[in-house]
Amino acid sequence: MGNRLERLTGYDRITVTPVTPTIGAEVSGVRVGDLDSETFDEVFAAWMDWKVLVFRDQDITVADHIAFSRHFSELEAHPFSPYLDGHPEVIVLESTPGEPFAAEIFHSDVTYRLCPPMGAVLRCRVIPPVGGDTIWADMEAALEGLDPETRALIDDRRAVHTVTKNVLNIKEKAERAEELRAEYPDREHPIVRTHPVTGRKCLYVNESFTLRVAGLDDDDSDALLRRLWRQALNPLYQVRVKWRPDTVIMWDNRCTQHYVVPDFFSSHRRMERTTLIGTEVK
Repeated sequence: MGNRLERLTGYDRITVTPVTPTIGAEVSGVRVGDLDSETFDEVFAAWMDWKVLVFRDQDITVADHIAFSRHFSELEAHPFSPYLDGHPEVIVLESTPGEPFAAEIFHSDVTYRLCPPMGAVLRCRVIPPVGGDTIWADMEAALEGLDPETRALIDDRRAVHTVTKNVLNIKEKAERAEELRAEYPDREHPIVRTHPVTGRKCLYVNESFTLRVAGLDDDDSDALLRRLWRQALNPLYQVRVKWRPDTVIMWDNRCTQHYVVPDFFSSHRRMERTTLIGTEVK
């Protein structure tokens, strides 16, 4: 934590204001639609330090959103989510009173892939008058918070991630389960992941997509996963962000999980997201 706090005096072009000691910071002094190379370097460093960056008052276009995202990586199309007309790289996450929707389980995005996303950039388009916050969990801190016995148990183990765990309760996707498993076969990833940039380690299992621990029987696997999933629920490892108009938030999908507070279903909420292509999990 000390190293991250020391970084606060190392920026010339942006101002970084932490929201918690280990995860989440508000960044000011930058317009995400107009990023030169020097400012990008500072934003990238802040992203690696704080995992979740919040940019307020960003009156930008769809083209700005895409261009900002492409500073960090090429963009991918989500396999299931609807996308913006003419822009398959921009998915639409929308909830209305008639069709309520929220990602109500802590998760990292699409970990059933060989190369799950590096991160995402989420742009607020319509917010409820109250509610609809998003919570991110710092899975590096969550790993550090484990007792020594559990840590020793997981250090060299792998877990199986599957596309169908999170979708089988949805009728049309349940009917396509066999097809989905063929298109997106189960993947094993290390339970303790090493970040490819920072070298820091994090807990890399999530309730949405992690099916079982390789090499354990079902009962032991289920018990261990429940213990590990609970780490994301600890407020000590979380940052909760309240959305405002023209807010843009980016997060590192490799070392965080996120959850939308489902307290807004009587109102309209709409977000637009780009997803940054990642690399194989190590």
